[in-house]
Amino acid sequence: MDSATFHFLATFSYLLATFFYVAYLAFRTRGVGMIATSVSIVGVIVHTVGKGLRWVESYKLGIGHAPLSNMYESMSFFALCVMVAYLLVEWKFKQKTLGAVVAPIAFIIMAANALFFPDEIRPLIPALQSDWLLYHVITSFVSYGAFAVSFGVSLLYLLKARGENRGTENKSLLALFPDLKVLDEINYKAIAVGFPLLTLGIITGAAWANYAWGTYWSWDPKETWSLITWFIYAAYLHARLTRGWQGKKTAVLSIIGFAAVVFTYVGVNYLISGLHSYA
Repeated sequence: MDSATFHFLATFSYLLATFFYVAYLAFRTRGVGMIATSVSIVGVIVHTVGKGLRWVESYKLGIGHAPLSNMYESMSFFALCVMVAYLLVEWKFKQKTLGAVVAPIAFIIMAANALFFPDEIRPLIPALQSDWLLYHVITSFVSYGAFAVSFGVSLLYLLKARGENRGTENKSLLALFPDLKVLDEINYKAIAVGFPLLTLGIITGAAWANYAWGTYWSWDPKETWSLITWFIYAAYLHARLTRGWQGKKTAVLSIIGFAAVVFTYVGVNYLISGLHSYA
Protein backbone atom coordinates (compact mmCIF):
# COMPACT_ATOMS: atom_id res chain seq x y z
CA MET A 1 0.00 0.00 0.00
CA ASP A 2 1.14 3.53 -0.71
CA SER A 3 0.89 6.64 1.47
CA ALA A 4 -2.37 7.76 -0.16
CA THR A 5 -4.06 4.55 0.98
CA PHE A 6 -2.88 5.11 4.55
CA HIS A 7 -4.13 8.69 4.45
CA PHE A 8 -7.53 7.42 3.27
CA LEU A 9 -7.60 4.88 6.10
CA ALA A 10 -6.69 7.61 8.60
CA THR A 11 -9.52 9.79 7.29
CA PHE A 12 -11.96 6.89 7.62
CA SER A 13 -10.66 6.17 11.13
CA TYR A 14 -11.35 9.74 12.23
CA LEU A 15 -14.86 9.51 10.77
CA LEU A 16 -15.41 6.21 12.58
CA ALA A 17 -14.01 7.68 15.79
CA THR A 18 -16.49 10.55 15.47
CA PHE A 19 -19.33 8.05 15.17
CA PHE A 20 -18.24 6.12 18.26
CA TYR A 21 -17.63 9.25 20.33
CA VAL A 22 -21.12 10.48 19.48
CA ALA A 23 -22.48 7.03 20.34
CA TYR A 24 -20.62 7.17 23.65
CA LEU A 25 -22.08 10.61 24.28
CA ALA A 26 -25.56 9.24 23.69
CA PHE A 27 -25.32 5.91 25.55
CA ARG A 28 -22.43 6.41 27.99
CA THR A 29 -21.40 2.79 27.56
CA ARG A 30 -17.86 2.09 28.72
CA GLY A 31 -17.23 -0.35 25.89
CA VAL A 32 -18.27 2.17 23.24
CA GLY A 33 -15.94 4.74 24.81
CA MET A 34 -13.04 2.29 24.69
CA ILE A 35 -13.77 1.53 21.03
CA ALA A 36 -13.84 5.27 20.22
CA THR A 37 -10.46 5.82 21.87
CA SER A 38 -8.98 2.69 20.26
CA VAL A 39 -10.15 3.74 16.79
CA SER A 40 -8.62 7.20 17.36
CA ILE A 41 -5.31 5.66 18.39
CA VAL A 42 -5.33 3.34 15.39
CA GLY A 43 -6.10 6.32 13.17
CA VAL A 44 -3.13 8.23 14.57
CA ILE A 45 -0.84 5.22 14.06
CA VAL A 46 -2.06 4.65 10.50
CA HIS A 47 -1.75 8.36 9.78
CA THR A 48 1.83 8.43 11.11
CA VAL A 49 2.77 5.42 8.99
CA GLY A 50 1.26 7.18 5.97
CA LYS A 51 3.38 10.27 6.62
CA GLY A 52 6.46 8.08 6.91
CA LEU A 53 5.67 6.25 3.68
CA ARG A 54 5.21 9.55 1.84
CA TRP A 55 8.66 10.60 3.05
CA VAL A 56 10.12 7.34 1.71
CA GLU A 57 8.24 7.76 -1.58
CA SER A 58 9.74 11.21 -2.05
CA TYR A 59 13.25 9.73 -1.79
CA LYS A 60 12.35 6.99 -4.27
CA LEU A 61 11.32 9.73 -6.71
CA GLY A 62 14.71 11.39 -6.24
CA ILE A 63 13.16 14.37 -4.46
CA GLY A 64 13.75 13.49 -0.81
CA HIS A 65 12.07 15.87 1.58
CA ALA A 66 9.88 15.72 4.68
CA PRO A 67 6.14 15.53 3.85
CA LEU A 68 5.41 19.01 5.18
CA SER A 69 6.04 21.27 2.21
CA ASN A 70 2.66 21.99 0.55
CA MET A 71 -1.01 22.35 1.50
CA TYR A 72 -1.79 18.65 1.10
CA GLU A 73 1.11 17.56 3.30
CA SER A 74 0.74 20.29 5.91
CA MET A 75 -3.05 19.86 6.26
CA SER A 76 -2.53 16.15 6.77
CA PHE A 77 0.00 16.92 9.50
CA PHE A 78 -2.42 19.47 10.99
CA ALA A 79 -5.13 16.81 11.35
CA LEU A 80 -2.62 14.42 12.90
CA CYS A 81 -1.61 17.06 15.46
CA VAL A 82 -5.28 17.72 16.30
CA MET A 83 -5.92 14.05 17.08
CA VAL A 84 -2.71 13.63 19.08
CA ALA A 85 -3.53 16.76 21.10
CA TYR A 86 -7.05 15.49 21.73
CA LEU A 87 -5.88 12.05 22.86
CA LEU A 88 -3.49 13.68 25.32
CA VAL A 89 -6.37 15.78 26.68
CA GLU A 90 -8.56 12.69 26.95
CA TRP A 91 -5.82 10.85 28.82
CA LYS A 92 -5.09 13.79 31.13
CA PHE A 93 -8.67 14.80 31.97
CA LYS A 94 -10.44 11.45 31.44
CA GLN A 95 -13.14 13.14 29.33
CA LYS A 96 -14.10 11.00 26.34
CA THR A 97 -17.17 13.06 25.45
CA LEU A 98 -14.95 15.81 24.02
CA GLY A 99 -14.06 13.44 21.21
CA ALA A 100 -17.52 14.09 19.75
CA VAL A 101 -16.40 17.70 19.22
CA VAL A 102 -12.71 17.35 18.33
CA ALA A 103 -12.61 14.18 16.19
CA PRO A 104 -14.91 15.79 13.57
CA ILE A 105 -12.41 18.66 13.24
CA ALA A 106 -9.65 16.20 12.28
CA PHE A 107 -11.98 14.40 9.88
CA ILE A 108 -13.10 17.65 8.21
CA ILE A 109 -9.46 18.73 7.73
CA MET A 110 -8.56 15.40 6.13
CA ALA A 111 -11.69 15.31 3.96
CA ALA A 112 -11.18 18.89 2.74
CA ASN A 113 -7.55 18.07 2.06
CA ALA A 114 -8.47 15.11 -0.13
CA LEU A 115 -11.12 17.11 -1.99
CA PHE A 116 -9.29 20.34 -2.71
CA PHE A 117 -5.54 19.70 -2.83
CA PRO A 118 -3.50 17.48 -5.17
CA ASP A 119 -1.47 14.76 -3.47
CA GLU A 120 1.43 14.51 -5.90
CA ILE A 121 4.92 14.79 -4.48
CA ARG A 122 6.72 17.81 -5.90
CA PRO A 123 10.34 19.02 -5.67
CA LEU A 124 11.01 21.72 -3.13
CA ILE A 125 11.46 25.25 -4.39
CA PRO A 126 14.80 26.79 -3.31
CA ALA A 127 13.25 28.76 -0.43
CA LEU A 128 12.03 25.50 1.18
CA GLN A 129 15.30 23.61 0.88
CA SER A 130 16.37 23.97 4.48
CA ASP A 131 16.26 22.03 7.74
CA TRP A 132 14.36 25.02 9.13
CA LEU A 133 11.35 23.63 7.25
CA LEU A 134 11.10 20.80 9.78
CA TYR A 135 11.62 22.97 12.85
CA HIS A 136 9.20 25.68 11.76
CA VAL A 137 6.37 23.49 10.48
CA ILE A 138 6.47 21.00 13.36
CA THR A 139 6.41 23.61 16.12
CA SER A 140 3.75 25.66 14.33
CA PHE A 141 1.39 22.80 13.62
CA VAL A 142 1.72 21.15 17.00
CA SER A 143 0.61 24.51 18.43
CA TYR A 144 -2.23 24.61 15.88
CA GLY A 145 -3.35 21.17 17.07
CA ALA A 146 -3.53 22.42 20.66
CA PHE A 147 -5.42 25.53 19.53
CA ALA A 148 -7.91 23.39 17.58
CA VAL A 149 -8.71 21.52 20.80
CA SER A 150 -9.13 24.81 22.67
CA PHE A 151 -11.42 26.03 19.87
CA GLY A 152 -13.70 23.00 20.10
CA VAL A 153 -13.81 23.22 23.88
CA SER A 154 -14.54 26.96 23.74
CA LEU A 155 -17.48 26.48 21.38
CA LEU A 156 -18.81 23.82 23.70
CA TYR A 157 -18.32 26.12 26.71
CA LEU A 158 -20.35 28.92 25.14
CA LEU A 159 -23.15 26.57 24.08
CA LYS A 160 -23.28 24.96 27.50
CA ALA A 161 -23.19 28.33 29.29
CA ARG A 162 -26.00 29.60 27.09
CA GLY A 163 -28.06 26.51 27.88
CA GLU A 164 -27.52 26.97 31.59
CA ASN A 165 -28.57 30.61 31.41
CA ARG A 166 -31.77 29.64 29.60
CA GLY A 167 -32.43 26.74 31.93
CA THR A 168 -32.41 24.25 29.05
CA GLU A 169 -28.97 22.75 29.51
CA ASN A 170 -30.14 19.78 31.60
CA LYS A 171 -32.71 18.87 28.93
CA SER A 172 -30.21 18.62 26.08
CA LEU A 173 -27.09 16.68 25.08
CA LEU A 174 -25.01 19.52 26.51
CA ALA A 175 -25.62 18.10 29.98
CA LEU A 176 -23.54 15.06 28.98
CA PHE A 177 -20.38 17.12 28.46
CA PRO A 178 -18.00 18.14 31.28
CA ASP A 179 -19.08 21.03 33.49
CA LEU A 180 -18.05 24.60 32.68
CA LYS A 181 -15.17 24.65 35.16
CA VAL A 182 -13.55 21.60 33.55
CA LEU A 183 -14.05 22.99 30.03
CA ASP A 184 -12.48 26.29 31.07
CA GLU A 185 -9.50 24.47 32.56
CA ILE A 186 -8.97 22.37 29.43
CA ASN A 187 -9.17 25.50 27.29
CA TYR A 188 -6.51 27.19 29.39
CA LYS A 189 -4.18 24.17 29.47
CA ALA A 190 -4.40 23.69 25.70
CA ILE A 191 -3.48 27.32 25.06
CA ALA A 192 -0.78 27.25 27.72
CA VAL A 193 0.85 24.41 25.76
CA GLY A 194 0.18 25.84 22.31
CA PHE A 195 1.40 29.38 22.97
CA PRO A 196 5.10 28.63 23.63
CA LEU A 197 5.11 26.29 20.63
CA LEU A 198 3.63 29.06 18.47
CA THR A 199 6.37 31.34 19.78
CA LEU A 200 8.99 28.79 18.74
CA GLY A 201 7.27 28.49 15.37
CA ILE A 202 7.58 32.24 14.79
CA ILE A 203 11.22 32.27 15.93
CA THR A 204 12.19 29.34 13.69
CA GLY A 205 10.22 30.96 10.86
CA ALA A 206 12.25 34.14 11.28
CA ALA A 207 15.49 32.15 11.21
CA TRP A 208 14.28 30.35 8.09
CA ALA A 209 13.34 33.67 6.45
CA ASN A 210 16.85 34.96 7.09
CA TYR A 211 18.30 31.81 5.50
CA ALA A 212 15.99 31.99 2.46
CA TRP A 213 15.59 35.74 1.89
CA GLY A 214 18.37 37.38 3.88
CA THR A 215 16.12 39.07 6.45
CA TYR A 216 14.55 37.86 9.67
CA TRP A 217 11.36 39.86 9.25
CA SER A 218 9.87 41.58 6.21
CA TRP A 219 6.25 42.19 7.30
CA ASP A 220 5.09 39.69 4.72
CA PRO A 221 1.30 39.07 5.14
CA LYS A 222 1.83 35.61 6.66
CA GLU A 223 4.42 36.97 9.08
CA THR A 224 2.10 39.80 10.03
CA TRP A 225 -0.87 37.51 10.62
CA SER A 226 1.31 35.09 12.58
CA LEU A 227 2.19 37.99 14.85
CA ILE A 228 -1.49 38.99 15.14
CA THR A 229 -2.32 35.41 16.14
CA TRP A 230 0.48 35.45 18.70
CA PHE A 231 -0.84 38.68 20.23
CA ILE A 232 -4.37 37.25 20.52
CA TYR A 233 -3.18 34.22 22.47
CA ALA A 234 -0.78 36.39 24.47
CA ALA A 235 -3.76 38.59 25.37
CA TYR A 236 -5.67 35.46 26.43
CA LEU A 237 -2.91 34.36 28.82
CA HIS A 238 -2.32 37.90 30.10
CA ALA A 239 -6.02 38.46 30.77
CA ARG A 240 -6.39 35.14 32.55
CA LEU A 241 -3.24 35.30 34.64
CA THR A 242 -3.22 38.99 35.59
CA ARG A 243 -6.86 40.10 35.21
CA GLY A 244 -8.55 36.93 36.34
CA TRP A 245 -10.52 36.46 33.12
CA GLN A 246 -12.25 33.09 32.89
CA GLY A 247 -15.28 31.54 31.29
CA LYS A 248 -17.05 33.28 28.43
CA LYS A 249 -14.48 36.04 27.90
CA THR A 250 -11.58 33.65 27.50
CA ALA A 251 -13.69 31.25 25.41
CA VAL A 252 -14.43 34.07 22.97
CA LEU A 253 -10.74 35.01 22.83
CA SER A 254 -9.85 31.38 22.14
CA ILE A 255 -12.30 31.25 19.21
CA ILE A 256 -10.97 34.53 17.81
CA GLY A 257 -7.44 33.16 18.14
CA PHE A 258 -8.26 30.01 16.19
CA ALA A 259 -9.99 32.07 13.49
CA ALA A 260 -6.69 33.97 13.18
CA VAL A 261 -4.83 30.64 12.97
CA VAL A 262 -7.04 29.48 10.10
CA PHE A 263 -6.67 32.78 8.26
CA THR A 264 -2.90 32.79 8.77
CA TYR A 265 -2.65 29.23 7.50
CA VAL A 266 -5.17 29.18 4.64
CA GLY A 267 -6.60 32.65 4.04
CA VAL A 268 -3.31 34.47 3.56
CA ASN A 269 -2.16 31.95 0.94
CA TYR A 270 -5.14 32.56 -1.32
CA LEU A 271 -6.35 36.06 -0.53
CA ILE A 272 -3.14 38.06 -0.05
CA SER A 273 -0.05 37.74 -2.22
CA GLY A 274 3.36 37.69 -0.56
CA LEU A 275 6.58 35.78 -0.11
CA HIS A 276 4.64 32.79 1.24
CA SER A 277 2.21 32.57 -1.68
CA TYR A 278 3.90 29.38 -2.87
CA ALA A 279 2.37 27.56 0.11
